[in-house]
Amino acid sequence: MSGYARTAILMAGLVALFAGVGFLLGGRQGMVIAFLFGLGMNVFTWWNSDRMVLRMHHAEPIGPAENPRLHSLVANLAARAGLPMPALYLIHEDQPNAFATGRSPEHSAVAVTSGLLAMMPEEEVAGVVAHELAHIRNRDTLIMTMTASVAGAIGMLAQFGHRDRNNPLGGIGILIAIIVAPLAAMLVQMAISRSREYEADRLGAEIAGHPRGLANALQRLEAARHGFVNQAAEANPATAHLFIVNPLSGARMDNLFSTHPSTANRVRALMEMAGGMPLGGPRNGPAPGAPRGPWSGGSVRGTPGRPWERPVGRRSGPWA
Repeated sequence: MSGYARTAILMAGLVALFAGVGFLLGGRQGMVIAFLFGLGMNVFTWWNSDRMVLRMHHAEPIGPAENPRLHSLVANLAARAGLPMPALYLIHEDQPNAFATGRSPEHSAVAVTSGLLAMMPEEEVAGVVAHELAHIRNRDTLIMTMTASVAGAIGMLAQFGHRDRNNPLGGIGILIAIIVAPLAAMLVQMAISRSREYEADRLGAEIAGHPRGLANALQRLEAARHGFVNQAAEANPATAHLFIVNPLSGARMDNLFSTHPSTANRVRALMEMAGGMPLGGPRNGPAPGAPRGPWSGGSVRGTPGRPWERPVGRRSGPWA
């Protein structure tokens, strides 16, 4: 089944769920209004869901002037993947993590947290970015971002119902609606196949040139994520499936429905790859004229361990 077909089926299910919550809160009239609103939201999120998700996580754009080293690295990796340069964003979160969003490779963005840039060496940052570029190349980002936006709207509708008792089922209807909202977010996460993470790991390793950087990054991300609470992700659990590793703390039941495969299994698959993979980049080869390796060109070539210039008072990582 094509990505567009999966998107259509999933979005139709979410619109039906949206209408069901509307019925519980406002009867037939509420169902019709919610259904029409859901259809309109599908059209709106097709064009705007990436911006909505970036706003949810308070992401700020990073220009070449703010971080030329990161821009050079991402540009080289995008060229190896045969992709246009995505927009770059920074999320001010201590938890190391990253995600990609956008409806197409021509309208895509990669967001990284300040914690990731502070904690990781260059090879591991390259592995994480290459993984996100693989999602863009595979066009996973459209369905990932749209489902996050619509599921978030279902949650808001349920919260509205918490204050409105004019529904056909009274207090029971409100209770059902409030329970349905978090379950909807979990179902959305489950609806996105875990296999896409394995595929993005495989293609990301090819883009970066070797699986070891991504494997080491995944281990570091998994070890660090429980030590930091990602406030924006906890407030918007329907966006958890966007991240390279699950950003939720597990303090709630969201973690039971995680869309992410076991990090240990992902690392094992990457290390198996490392045994027989040539260091030539993507399976179909890099784009014509692309640099031979992700470290070539621009300010990406730096002396290992060199402290890079940064404003006073910022974190001490090499990317800060």
